[in-house]
Amino acid sequence: MAGNSPPDRTGGFEPVTRWEIALSLLLGCVATGVSAFAGQQFGDLPPAIHDEYSYLFQARTFLAGRVAFDSPPLRDLFDQMHVLNEGKMASRYFPATGVWLAPFVAAGHPIWGWWLAQGVFTVLVYWIGRELAGRRGAWLAALLTTVCPGLVLFSNMLLAHHPTLLGLGLFLLGFLRMRRWNCRRWAFLAGSGLAFAALARPMTAAAVGFPWGLYLLSQAIGNRTELRRWPALVAPLLIGAGAMLLYDVKITGHATDTPYGMYTRVYTPRHGFGFNNAVRGERQLGPRVIENYDRWADNLTGDLALRNAKYRLLASAMMTVGILPLVFGAVLGLVFWRHLPVGAKLCLASIVALHIAHIPYWFDGILHFHYVFESLPLWLVFLATAGRCVVGAWNDAGRAWIPRWCAGALLVCLALNYTTEQGLWSAPYRAGAGQMLFARKKQGEFRDNVAREVTVRPALVLVDPDPSDRHIDFVVNDPPLTGEILIGRYRPGRYSLPEIQSAWPDRAIYVYHVRSGGIRRWE
Repeated sequence: MAGNSPPDRTGGFEPVTRWEIALSLLLGCVATGVSAFAGQQFGDLPPAIHDEYSYLFQARTFLAGRVAFDSPPLRDLFDQMHVLNEGKMASRYFPATGVWLAPFVAAGHPIWGWWLAQGVFTVLVYWIGRELAGRRGAWLAALLTTVCPGLVLFSNMLLAHHPTLLGLGLFLLGFLRMRRWNCRRWAFLAGSGLAFAALARPMTAAAVGFPWGLYLLSQAIGNRTELRRWPALVAPLLIGAGAMLLYDVKITGHATDTPYGMYTRVYTPRHGFGFNNAVRGERQLGPRVIENYDRWADNLTGDLALRNAKYRLLASAMMTVGILPLVFGAVLGLVFWRHLPVGAKLCLASIVALHIAHIPYWFDGILHFHYVFESLPLWLVFLATAGRCVVGAWNDAGRAWIPRWCAGALLVCLALNYTTEQGLWSAPYRAGAGQMLFARKKQGEFRDNVAREVTVRPALVLVDPDPSDRHIDFVVNDPPLTGEILIGRYRPGRYSLPEIQSAWPDRAIYVYHVRSGGIRRWE
């Protein structure tokens, strides 16, 4: 039975066929293949970013059947970026990403999880587009997702965004189906998807879901029968919140103190959320602060917040389809606003909410846009829905040549996204991939040097860092720190060789100087 809402003008009620299901799955396979093909440029090089190693630490901890390990002797030798080390060692990040990553780590190919997530999410985008814009709109949304530069690039980085997209995709599809069929089963799916997204990136999930929640509330005010779906929608969210509270207790000892918040407070107080973050952080400096990294933070003022918001908007537009195609499509959508289905309007509202939610943060993001990364597929769904609506109007007016010309221009713009090094109007895909490749090579060179030069094992290699480089850190270990070679921090003013050797009597001690690339045994 259909719900209270009438069928959309764009044809969201067309009957589903087995042929269509098969083709949507084929699109997902193509998207996975595109991500895998793009990943070939990185070869077998290790991950690039601190966050990726923290998620790997989390996944390996979960595979051991635990949420944390006890800190090792002389614990501050093993302070790893974005890993708590206050009596217990655990990733600072929220658990859903580690849950998704764990089976692929167990299989020996962590990146497979992100390629698969890109494919599954593309299938979800197809059916979300199907609800809003019929078959043609669904095809356009899924195809744009397959070749979206930002999605393709981040599908080769072990960050929380793709697990979050899986949760948000289930939420959007479940919400649209719930609204159309008035079905508790779809309400439960929507709630489960949003709960999973919140356990990966809670602020992002809250910002994206906020407009949809307001819409549901407005519907319930006018029609109390809408309230029947609320328990099925809210129950998974409560279960997810309870799971997070238990997770917090296991790691920090307090239900309301998240590992993320504790890490910021102890190690990087200047990186806190809100205005005047650096000024407030300097009042909370403690003995465990990572001074060099902590001082990277700028103090957030109104001018900086506006500048960051501008960078996020421009960069996210470029990494979606390019600035010109996105602006053109957005303007057409606004012109035909009254013809758009409610779901498309809510997607645009979620984009706005996501950008607003991150205004009070001092950093604009990895490649200037990763805090608003989840806005990319929302733009694609909005553009596909608006495009389907506009094309129908043009065809009715006997101007079928206009959509053909627009399709050709869009193809040219998408090609430029992958072939230009850098440009204001196209995606800086190759520049972004180049940055990731540089960091990966640095990590790979370090590992190769250690494997070649450390001849006496088991060993402990202490890294003397380059203070001019805040963003490539080589202190990475797998829990529970029992590997043949452990990597620690060189802190000669704090610990002497006899102290270290006493704590780790069975290991040869080496020192690696990052600036010179030299490594020697410390005897």
